[in-house]
Amino acid sequence: MYKGMYIAVSGAVLMQTQMDTITQNLANANTAGYKKDTLAFKDYLVQPGAGIEPDGRDMSDYSGSKIDQSSGTTVSTGNKLDIALEGDGFIALDGNRYTRRGDLKKDSDGYLTNHDGIKVMGTGGPIQLPADSVEINIDLGGKVSVVQAGNTQPTQIDTIQITNFGLDANMGKAGDGMYTFSGEGTPSTATIKQGYIETSNVDPIKEMVQMIETQREFESYQKAIQMFNSATEKVTSQLGSL
Repeated sequence: MYKGMYIAVSGAVLMQTQMDTITQNLANANTAGYKKDTLAFKDYLVQPGAGIEPDGRDMSDYSGSKIDQSSGTTVSTGNKLDIALEGDGFIALDGNRYTRRGDLKKDSDGYLTNHDGIKVMGTGGPIQLPADSVEINIDLGGKVSVVQAGNTQPTQIDTIQITNFGLDANMGKAGDGMYTFSGEGTPSTATIKQGYIETSNVDPIKEMVQMIETQREFESYQKAIQMFNSATEKVTSQLGSL
């Protein structure tokens, strides 16, 4: 009976963790460049006690979450400082952070930054634009060129560093659409689309369906827990009357 209780409780805990993850994904469905989380579960047989044969029942355990690196869709914004990547890889930022969120800005010192003010890295370090830049162009290969006041010809400043770590890389979230990776990356072959931005890879409809399924499973585990609890109280009451 107690094994059954433990199994039901373990299932309920996992469903609650799953629900929290789905809620977070849905909350970021409209966040540019956001990568959704997925959970990994593992099952193992309940260990028998002394002299007790295993009965085949198993418990579930949370074995970790994984960030889904699949791409979102690209939408046109017409903003020269918006970029979207087509292909695998991430925009390198200062502090060994990386992002797919391409709504870039120019700060007061002329540095090209992400939406949160973190500097975008080029081949020679943080990319700094001339103060008198009147136009910025970023080509498919990430080359950044500007037209300065009084000139008509563009001047190449640097190349945006796009790094690929592979889909199996150990990836962590650093907040505000930024990520960290363990190990060394390699130059990416992804191309850049200027004037576009990548949306989140969260599919709200699929997440909502999964939320309903998770809620139903959670309720089933709750009912099982209540059943085992009632049975335990009944047995305890009967033993007390002997």
